[in-house]
Amino acid sequence: MTKVLTDARSIRIKGRSFLAVMLSPDLPFDDWLVRLDDLAARSAGFFLGRPVVLDVGDLQIDRAQLKGLIAELAQRNVSIMGIEGCRPSMIGPGMPPALKGGRPVSDFEVPQQEPVIDVRAAQPEAVEARPALQSIVIREPIRSGQSLIFPEGDVTVIGSVASGSEIIAGGSVHIYGTLRGRAMAGSVGNTSARIFCRKLEAELVAIDGIYKMAEDIAPNLRGQPVQLWLEGESIKAEKLI
Repeated sequence: MTKVLTDARSIRIKGRSFLAVMLSPDLPFDDWLVRLDDLAARSAGFFLGRPVVLDVGDLQIDRAQLKGLIAELAQRNVSIMGIEGCRPSMIGPGMPPALKGGRPVSDFEVPQQEPVIDVRAAQPEAVEARPALQSIVIREPIRSGQSLIFPEGDVTVIGSVASGSEIIAGGSVHIYGTLRGRAMAGSVGNTSARIFCRKLEAELVAIDGIYKMAEDIAPNLRGQPVQLWLEGESIKAEKLI
């Protein structure tokens, strides 16, 4: 006997966008992994719980090399959610899927309304700035464990940024207090982005993916009002007058 299913239930499919970290390795991989280990050692937990996309579009490698690189990253607890820039034939069983069409900014239209700040209870606690205007102003300190993410433009914090917290902005970062955590400006490829703070005590600063750790910052700039910008492949810094 054939049973006819008459009470079909729909499957709900929703679209959702997430901000992922893009890793663009260089050859030889051994040297690049040494630099990655250095970043991870000096900024513990940087990749923990983050979606990561591996960009290999500029590399001449085969499937075995790609698979080996993914294995090396897995040993470092870097979980790759997808691979961009590779041929489908390079993706073997058990490897992350190939991705294409990624955008440096949100797919959402920008509504004419105030930005919405969503404070989540999950650990680590996250503060996500949803797409709205081309700049946002946060009128409270950023606490340890919080992440403030706004790829659409500039972020201004009226207060301090605690150690163990971070700000990721598509534009510039302005902090009217002490920067003790991590500040990443130009996250969508904006090389003209800058970081400004009233008192520099940062764990890490980055502009367009180029980073500088706390011990790399000149001692005479620690505790001072500072601006940072990108020149070529290095971050420059000077005291604000």
